[in-house]
Amino acid sequence: MNALAPTFTLLDYGVFGVYLLLTAAIGLWFVKGQNDLDEYFLAGRSMGSVVVSMTILAALFSGITFIAGPGESYLNGPLFYLVNVGFFLATPLTTIVFLRLYYNPRFFTAYQYLEERFSGPVRTVAAASFILRVLLWLAAATYAPALALEQVTGMPLWFTILCTGVVTTIYTTFGGMRAVIWTDVMQLIVLFGGMLLIMAVAIGRVPGGLAQVVDHTLQSGRLDLSLSLDPTVRITLWSLVIGSAFMHLVQMATDQVSVQRYLTATSLRTAQRGLWLKLWLVLPVTAVFYGTGAVLHAFYSVHGDPLAAGKIAKADQILPYFVINELPSGLPGLFIAAIYAASMSTISAGINSLTSSSLIDFHRRLWPRADLSDRAQLRLARILTFSYGVVVIALAFLVERLGTLLEATNKVISLVGGPLIGLFLLGMISARTTARGALIGCATGFLATLWIAFGTKVSFLWWAATGASVTFAVGYLASLFEAPPSDHQLDGLTWSRRPARTETGARNTP
Repeated sequence: MNALAPTFTLLDYGVFGVYLLLTAAIGLWFVKGQNDLDEYFLAGRSMGSVVVSMTILAALFSGITFIAGPGESYLNGPLFYLVNVGFFLATPLTTIVFLRLYYNPRFFTAYQYLEERFSGPVRTVAAASFILRVLLWLAAATYAPALALEQVTGMPLWFTILCTGVVTTIYTTFGGMRAVIWTDVMQLIVLFGGMLLIMAVAIGRVPGGLAQVVDHTLQSGRLDLSLSLDPTVRITLWSLVIGSAFMHLVQMATDQVSVQRYLTATSLRTAQRGLWLKLWLVLPVTAVFYGTGAVLHAFYSVHGDPLAAGKIAKADQILPYFVINELPSGLPGLFIAAIYAASMSTISAGINSLTSSSLIDFHRRLWPRADLSDRAQLRLARILTFSYGVVVIALAFLVERLGTLLEATNKVISLVGGPLIGLFLLGMISARTTARGALIGCATGFLATLWIAFGTKVSFLWWAATGASVTFAVGYLASLFEAPPSDHQLDGLTWSRRPARTETGARNTP
């Protein structure tokens, strides 16, 4: 597919190989000391707020954003950066409401809350929705580094997808959450530094420097933000603020990938501090992501647009194209390895969370085995982890049918996650909602989201908000036809009956 011959040097290959070996070694180092599921899934609940903030940030962005962010900005301008405004709505709600209700000695996953608040079937629906959404999301995370490696090495996409999936599956099967967290921290530092280097090199080769980049962006109209209320406009101020807030809530408040990381903190207060710190970290990190795309657009307006010339097939390939053609030998190997490894750590965390949900929300509840030893549970967890890795590899081959990486990942998040947000909000905010009403609302919200996604031209930024709103409204109205839940049933499970602040992360094994 590449129009240019691969220019990955032997030094690049060497740096690439050493970096990946180092990442794998870190992951496998933490195999020792894994004696039970508490250590395998929650890293012994021993993490501080800084580490929690960095691992949450790495989980939300990973290698996908490092490729998709610059690609989106290169193709459409850097306005998508304003999606961060939604974090100022989603973070307080997650920190103050969701975390307070999750930090319960009985809870190991986010979906255990739904069973206590509503019923077993509601928990099953939510956990199944999470598994479906994260499988699709992880498929995109597998596709992202494969796309980068295809561009810079000429290796076929199918081959690099298999390499990513197989290496990650093996590493995840044995590494556990502690390994996931510390590789996350390393990847975030390397990739952020790499982005800064790319921006510096590109700006230095644009006549007029940074001032010319800004002038080019302004004159090209790439900062013109629509104030239209038309939901079919791809990006507007309202969809970036309101619509994105619901998308952020899907990942921050109802996603076991994130919730599991909160529960690795030493206490509720530590987890809350980590979330607030992450809010302020996300602003400079994503500014670099989208700013890099704007800089590359100005750079290639001078040096020839590779997308228009057919040297790359998609805007998502612009960053790896620049890296391989413009950075000194050795640095492309390090940077592409970091993208590759960051995606590996994200996939690792996702598969780890899929396994925890499967074991806790399905296996233990539906097929209780009191005689299953800790070692047997670990063996079962590793078998499930390996199986999920195989499924993710298969799904990764379908991702390129969903548009750009940025659109693909956000469509996946919104399509399944919107109704899930509505379900949690019904449980936490409305004491009047019943289990049957919640299920009716969730089903209606999912159908509504399917309709706007495939039957209308509504922007993908509104999908999650629509699913959540329909779920909440229908669920509440349907509940009015039934007797309300008893006060005893709601104790500690709604905001009005929230538990007192908990300063310890200790909890019972589920």
